[in-house]
Amino acid sequence: MKSRGVHLQYSFQSDGQRGADIQNPLFDLLSALRQHGSIQHAATATGASYRHVWGALKQWEQVIGEPLVLWAKGQPARLTPFAERLLWAEARARTRMTPHIEALRSELERVLAEALDGSHQVLTIYASHDLALPALREVAAEHHRLHIDLRFAGSMDALRALSEGRCTVAGFHVPPLEDARNLFAEALKPLLKPGVHKLIGCTRRTQGLMVARGNPLRLRGLADLASGSVRFINRQEGSGTRLLTDHLLAQQGLSSSFVPRYHDAVEDSHLAVAAAIASGLGDVGVGIAAAAEQFGLDLVPLVEEDYFLVCLKDALEHPAVQQLCEALAGTPMHNAVSALPGYALNTPGEVLSLTRALPWWHFRTRKEAHEARHAAE
Repeated sequence: MKSRGVHLQYSFQSDGQRGADIQNPLFDLLSALRQHGSIQHAATATGASYRHVWGALKQWEQVIGEPLVLWAKGQPARLTPFAERLLWAEARARTRMTPHIEALRSELERVLAEALDGSHQVLTIYASHDLALPALREVAAEHHRLHIDLRFAGSMDALRALSEGRCTVAGFHVPPLEDARNLFAEALKPLLKPGVHKLIGCTRRTQGLMVARGNPLRLRGLADLASGSVRFINRQEGSGTRLLTDHLLAQQGLSSSFVPRYHDAVEDSHLAVAAAIASGLGDVGVGIAAAAEQFGLDLVPLVEEDYFLVCLKDALEHPAVQQLCEALAGTPMHNAVSALPGYALNTPGEVLSLTRALPWWHFRTRKEAHEARHAAE
């Protein structure tokens, strides 16, 4: 195939847009053809004529320099193997770019909001990847005159951004824990301090093993990942889900070396892991139920975890943070979260102390206990 340039553009429109839903006529057309099985049905689904769809496909074949459709007389038109690969590659690339696309769109929306109405409050949030937060941003903008500048990052990176003053609010998630002898305590305690930071209740969500529909490998838990034939897609280091996976393995007395390719195949978001599995590049990965649903996968539940927002205590008086809490507690947010598989609101918008929301915070980590004993000596 000849080298072809890729041109990107954006526009301002009256209707909103979610996630990485970037429209492209070629991939919209290929998706419709694969989904509906014929040019006639694809034309009906897209509101175009048969002649228009047929001509567009021929034109795209000339532009790309490769056949996209198998044209057999008397047979429904089908995508060529090249077109199938191209469609999946584009879907994976777009999904991988979701956090960056969200950040760019958020910045452009902030600029537009400030230009149109200087009274809008602006709040920068760095947060672990989550599918409820884009909905929160829309609710806040529509009902509370609050623009949320949302930047997705790993949980640890988000908390570091808060400590370095790069954001006002951060988002992270933790599973239920009984004491401080765990990886989450070791990772979180250096970044959060009782009396200095305050949590804001947000959601509870289900994480599990994302697998192909029907779970053909019959996977039931992390212990099943030891087989060398199971292709595991992991999350990046510093992400809350990577920490969760390490934690769940440790609970079963297992190390990361137990899972083949644990450090090799890595993606940066729940959706990117789901896209890799749906495209056949992997068999299983840890992720949220909503991401599995979006890509037609099944989920083997592992744990319910709490997703919190956090800010400095002094920031609670800021009008933008107060509007954030109101948006979380309102009916529109309740409706939005109810539509997400595996999600539920959990003390939404309520200000919580670290030690109240995370009871294990009272206990010392092994490192803290060692330092205390050393100081006593």
